[in-house]
Formats: sequence, C-alpha cells, structure tokens
Amino acid sequence: MERYPDIEIYLARVEPEALNAWLGEALDAAPLAPAGKHRWRTRGHHGDAEIPVLLVDKAADGFASLWLDSAESPWPTDTDLARAAAKRLGCEVRCSLGGWQPGDDPDRFLQVLPDGAEATIDWPDSGQ
Repeated sequence: MERYPDIEIYLARVEPEALNAWLGEALDAAPLAPAGKHRWRTRGHHGDAEIPVLLVDKAADGFASLWLDSAESPWPTDTDLARAAAKRLGCEVRCSLGGWQPGDDPDRFLQVLPDGAEATIDWPDSGQ
C-alpha cells in the first residue's frame, strides 16, 4: 500500500476539545498549543515514529488545514485521514484526490461527510 510522505486534510469545523481528544487517542499527542497567528502545533507518536502535527485555522474558505508531517502516521493517505476525521469529528472534511502530480487539476478535491458519503468536488483556491 502506498504511503504519502505527509498528509493534509481540511476540516469544515474545528472543535478544539474533540480534535485534541482524537489526536490524543490516535497519536498519543498532547493538546494543540498556539504557534503563531491561526496556527497550533503538537507532536504525536505512532510506533517509534514522531508525528509533527500542524493545524492552521481558516486556511482555505473557512476550512482549517490539519497537516501531519510524517509517512508513519496510522493513516497512509489523505483520504484515509479524511474518512477517519469526518466520522470521528462529525464534520465535513476535504482532501486532495491523491498524490498530486504536475498536470493534475489542483481544484479537484474529495469531500467526505460525517455520514460517510463521498463526492468529488471542484474547490477552487480563492487566493485568501
């Protein structure tokens, strides 16, 4: 199975307590700590690997970006993390359709809803 070198998803709504609880359970991560304007960081662990975590609030059209800077997380791909987050956090989650390659449409995303419904959507970067 392919593992991405890092994974990123976009959360429609961030409930800090729920997010911290989930990251604590899944990655044994301490609660997210402020790391600059609209940024929070923590470090989790999976096996022997350390997993740096970055949350950027209002990263894109009101969505927060959750970035795990490691290939060693419990989720091999963006899609795996998006599905887990939508189910656990009860919010809409978006992610890229796969490992991005030059020539791919950068505005095509996978939308995952809390009930498990998935759709491919156009989500142009508003440049905010």
